[in-house]
Amino acid sequence: MGSNPKRILLTGGAGFIGSHVAEALIRRGTQLSIVDNLDNFYALSRKRLNLQEIRNAGAYEFFEADVRDMDALRKVAEHVQPEIVIHLAARAGVRPSIEQPALYESVNVAGTVNLLEIAREFKVQRLIFGSSSSVYGITNTVPFCEDDLETRPISPYAATKLAAELMCYTYTHLYGLTILCLRFFTVYGPRQRPDLAIHKFTALIELGKPIPVYGDGSMGRDYTYVDDIVAGVIASLEYAPEPKLPFEVFNLGNSHPVRLRELIAQLEAATGKKALQDRLPDQPGDVPITWANIDKARRLLGYSPKTSMEQGLRNFVAWYRSILKGIGDR
Repeated sequence: MGSNPKRILLTGGAGFIGSHVAEALIRRGTQLSIVDNLDNFYALSRKRLNLQEIRNAGAYEFFEADVRDMDALRKVAEHVQPEIVIHLAARAGVRPSIEQPALYESVNVAGTVNLLEIAREFKVQRLIFGSSSSVYGITNTVPFCEDDLETRPISPYAATKLAAELMCYTYTHLYGLTILCLRFFTVYGPRQRPDLAIHKFTALIELGKPIPVYGDGSMGRDYTYVDDIVAGVIASLEYAPEPKLPFEVFNLGNSHPVRLRELIAQLEAATGKKALQDRLPDQPGDVPITWANIDKARRLLGYSPKTSMEQGLRNFVAWYRSILKGIGDR
């Protein structure tokens, strides 16, 4: 990014992935401003801890604002004058989106349009959008490739992420904005949300309680350690897309899907404890497999995931025991 530190506006910076990205940006000497609405999707105490961890890495400005509030965003942008926007704020989770589709649409689609409008109004140099592997849905082709147009999202969450990507493309076409959409594949690691499988399973195994196992255990996920995702986000700051249509989509994954039964066995190894299993039927909205083709990200971003599943799970369990054991899990 050259010798002058860039002014970067990061949305969702108090969250799991966002807080790790924020730390990496500060370590690079970025002039960082974070927008987060500190919603109650999970315990606020966790988000405040995340913000404190970022503060330990260095200084940043924080604005408590909702991406649906255009007036608030405009005030922040007038103050910050961002050169780059990294938009990670979103309502996350497949199953909750089935219960609250309108909420997911308002945050993930309308909120993204607000950020695109900010990027247009303030002549932002590039916008990086945190998308999701869920946009592929029940596509027939594995591993999932960015140029596969046969996306078949099967949850409102997935559909909102795909809709937001399409709005990004439209703004590139209409206004020449440089936009990169990064499709994250099942991210895990320290600070992971408590509703996600690895966190939830670890908590239950530690308590000696049964873990819910949906289906026959054959469902596969391309688990990607958070440090590898952060490396992809940082690489996307440097990438120079085609000038005539400066829009790109990249998969950021590990490209090694792990079956649910394998994940449980690896968590047993990482915790040193046996997992009790509560067998349940398949859940609506769950896809059978996610698997990233990362050839494009390797070629154009120099993206190369470094963390093995074994190491990543050991890191997560160590973090869980040291930081969260005292807080108590709900």
